[in-house]
Amino acid sequence: MQDLTISLVQYAPVWENAEANLEYLSDLLQDNTSDLIVLPEMFTTGFTMNAAALAEPMYGRTMKWMLALASEKKCTVTGSIIIKENEKFYNRLIWATPFGALRHYDKRYLFTYAKEHHAYTAGNKRTLMLCKGWSICPLICYDLRFPLWSRNFTFPNNNEYDILLYVASWPQVRSYHWSQLLKARAIENLAYVVGVNRVGRDGNALEYSGDSAIIDFKGEVLETASQKSCILTSTFKKEDLYQYRKRFAFWEDAEGFDFK
Repeated sequence: MQDLTISLVQYAPVWENAEANLEYLSDLLQDNTSDLIVLPEMFTTGFTMNAAALAEPMYGRTMKWMLALASEKKCTVTGSIIIKENEKFYNRLIWATPFGALRHYDKRYLFTYAKEHHAYTAGNKRTLMLCKGWSICPLICYDLRFPLWSRNFTFPNNNEYDILLYVASWPQVRSYHWSQLLKARAIENLAYVVGVNRVGRDGNALEYSGDSAIIDFKGEVLETASQKSCILTSTFKKEDLYQYRKRFAFWEDAEGFDFK
């Protein structure tokens, strides 16, 4: 069983300026050697509703940058950006591998409080990703509040993923919810949970405290960061996870369901 090293990149994106953000990240990640690099929600623009002006096409500039970084570092790179496809706009998580493959997940739960549903189209399919033999479920920000969408157990009783991953732009005013829900998702799903959030102030004058975190399958925080730009890195051991699931097989009592 291979260990997996993950880096969460917590920083303050320049508002609606992809060029500046990609340049900053290229410098910041120059010496990174992790297996998986995780960037926040809308990492090239900040969490903006200005989709029509800022959207990129599939296989546009940012995706090419992600693929180039993945190839250079021999790692997987992920984070969400604004994508236009078939005349619709998506808050889309891109999964770029060192082998040149691209996969994606579209945010399921759009943040109606900020009118995100007026600017973007919701996804309707959860997508599991692989990295060095680890099964990873990537989700986006507001998805965190909906435990059924995050659920690890399916009928007849198995574990779909090893790591639950959230990329976010989660404001400081609700930071307590962020930290508590990440722990809850780890405990209830018997999985590692990683959540990367931004810091700083955005173009709507919202403040972000970061609080990116790496949490184990028992709900214990392994790494966390407060209000500063930084990279959190941790190495996960699959044997520890599997031994815990074997000892505390709560998932065997879970019922099946269909999500509609």
